[in-house]
Amino acid sequence: MNGREVPRKESPWGLPDGDTRQPKAHKCNDRIEDVVQACFEGNPFKTVPGPFKLFWRCMQSKPGEEPTEPFYYFQLAPPTREVKFE
Repeated sequence: MNGREVPRKESPWGLPDGDTRQPKAHKCNDRIEDVVQACFEGNPFKTVPGPFKLFWRCMQSKPGEEPTEPFYYFQLAPPTREVKFE
């Protein structure tokens, strides 16, 4: 959720000169992982709605304003927000 890098795949054509960009994971990538995991935990009608609601809130949020509630099934620390005081 914090700009985690995604491994770049090698292309048969290589990289253009000077291109050092790296793909980044989507801000809600971990939330959808939680929804997928919920699909395999018991009755999906009972396990999926909670994680899906958090995923939907994440998709509707602006960058940096994602929900900070803990994940239901995905084994990862809950996301945090960095507060900058000026």
